[in-house]
Amino acid sequence: MTSPLRLGIIGAGRMGITHYSIANAHEHAKITGVADPSKLVTTMLGKYAKVGTYKDYKGLLKGEQLDAVLVCTPPAFNPEIMDAVLAARLHAFVEKPFMLSSVDGNRFAESFDAAGLVNQVGYVNRWNDMFTKAKAFVDGGLIGEPLRFRSEMFSGTIIRDVGEAGWRSTHANGGGAIYEMASHAIDLIGYFFGAPDRVGGTSLSKVYSKQVEDIVSSSLFYDNGPRGGLAGTLYVNWSDASYRKPTNKFEIFGKAGKIQVDQHGMKVFLSEASEAHGLKQGWNQIYITDVFSSVPFYVRGIEYTAQLFDFIDAVRARQAGEAVPVRCTFADATA
Repeated sequence: MTSPLRLGIIGAGRMGITHYSIANAHEHAKITGVADPSKLVTTMLGKYAKVGTYKDYKGLLKGEQLDAVLVCTPPAFNPEIMDAVLAARLHAFVEKPFMLSSVDGNRFAESFDAAGLVNQVGYVNRWNDMFTKAKAFVDGGLIGEPLRFRSEMFSGTIIRDVGEAGWRSTHANGGGAIYEMASHAIDLIGYFFGAPDRVGGTSLSKVYSKQVEDIVSSSLFYDNGPRGGLAGTLYVNWSDASYRKPTNKFEIFGKAGKIQVDQHGMKVFLSEASEAHGLKQGWNQIYITDVFSSVPFYVRGIEYTAQLFDFIDAVRARQAGEAVPVRCTFADATA
């Protein structure tokens, strides 16, 4: 029986604790150390979870023998952290948006690949069963050639004047609706269609924030290649109090139909019935319960477990000399 992967977590906030619980549910992985500047957090983890605790990533990397790390810090800190992770030759899962600079993103994408290290970014919608099903429909030609799309995301993250409190209040720390939320909606566009050739007509609006945008809208254009002629819009609002939880919505219009999909369900309109998919002419409703995949441990959503288990399995395969595709690499996140 092989020894479990030894994982370290850098940043034990909401996402760090989420990944802690998921990773420890994998039969071939174990969190052995956690780094976080909060004395309260590390004290509680050390006392009740019996893991090594450190005030920063330097102590973690020096004090633990690790196979991989889960980096869950605000992205402004990530270049310094990832330089140290690369020097330690550790596989890495990093929470989105990964980097604040495409120059840094490209540098780490190339260097981690060159070192043969598994690298993955937490754009969790790529593991959501509704979005993966919708992508399979589009790639399979169900609605014909895609002509227009709309990628939207809404939440009540900033619904009052918070002044300058917290890392979300400045771009320098990775705050603002673009980095924090629109990156999810943008990544879905890349997941379905690849990077656009042009972006234009961008509008940024403040609602409660003083230094960063709360609403962003933009247009994206594909001029060349197999998607030439495709165009779409992006609209993200993190100051919409009518949404209790962050919600992604994606719509694709094609020559033979239309798909409207979010994390929980999908509506498909077809000009002609599809016997292969069991879909009738006109509107069809598909629910997450119709297509969801199974995971052995559930917290926040199936996709959260699926993405982290994929990372762990990819690291184990790499250690065994095998190559396993990663659904969202550093290069994907950079694009």
